[in-house]
Amino acid sequence: NYRRYRTRDEARSDIFDYIERFHNPRMRRRLTKQDQQFSADFKPSVITG
Repeated sequence: NYRRYRTRDEARSDIFDYIERFHNPRMRRRLTKQDQQFSADFKPSVITG
């Protein structure tokens, strides 16, 4: 995926979050639970396919 960042700090923050999710098993489990909760609470307003 290609993403353009407005600032260097925004890019650093996104990269740090990616590394934390990928390499930290506790963070991965916590984020998975958060994603499941978010999915249960909200339904997409537009269905793409």
